Amino acid sequence: MPNTILSIQSSVAYGHVGNSAATFPLMRLGVEVWPVLTVHFSNHTGYGAWRGPLLTATDIAEVIAGIDERGVLPRVDAVLSGYQGAEAVGAEVLKAVALVKERNPAAVYCCDPVIGDIGRGIYVRPGIPEFMRDQVVPAAQIVTPNHFELDFLTGRSTSTLAEVLAAADALRELGPTTVLVTSTVLQGTDPERVIMLAVTADAAWTVSTPRLERNFTGSGDLTAALFLAHLLRGADAGEAMGRTADAVYSLLKVTTDSGSLELALVAAQNELVEPTHHFEVARIR
Repeated sequence: MPNTILSIQSSVAYGHVGNSAATFPLMRLGVEVWPVLTVHFSNHTGYGAWRGPLLTATDIAEVIAGIDERGVLPRVDAVLSGYQGAEAVGAEVLKAVALVKERNPAAVYCCDPVIGDIGRGIYVRPGIPEFMRDQVVPAAQIVTPNHFELDFLTGRSTSTLAEVLAAADALRELGPTTVLVTSTVLQGTDPERVIMLAVTADAAWTVSTPRLERNFTGSGDLTAALFLAHLLRGADAGEAMGRTADAVYSLLKVTTDSGSLELALVAAQNELVEPTHHFEVARIR
């Protein structure tokens, strides 16, 4: 039986962010996905204009309750969440996590703690960063922050690999067992490379990929989804990170070369399962 993920995220009709970036890639890897939408917009907000509904916390709770009434939540292996636009929505995500774990104690929660980024600062609503730090991250077993989010969540300012590793360990002390730092900006490293870092209690790994010309909205959602999928399929954190880095870079390279403004998930779908590019994973602990 395939793994099953309950993915509580945003959705867009045009483009690929949130569940619209995670659902198809997960299915392409053979994972069953039950998407629960927090918004359903025409397009992502980076375009500056969009239309569509923001679902309420009550709407989300109703969908989760309906799934539970089917008696199928024991089949859920993991809950995945990303951007949380309001504390009330975040609270419903945590209730869903608790319910899934009640139905299946072996289930895990993977949180992409969307807060901000280097160069942009915090871009979520006031109160959300603190809610993520104090309520959401401690409830997660797997977290996938970027460098900026790692620093915020741990109250640190890191610029070297040793400092980032120490911050990841500090983040694990809040509750998560596995931390994936999805991108770092480090002193003394090639600025044309992007370094990812995976950290568990007894090991840590890095992988480096070339920096592409553009950043694509939704790439973080894709990264978290693929990392979780590979963990569920039995890979350790280092192997899961390596497979994720290979697939994400390969797909983003096709997207960049095509000139598309949106992730080329359909055109480059084979990159998700048989990536063109492969990068060496180095164990550092």
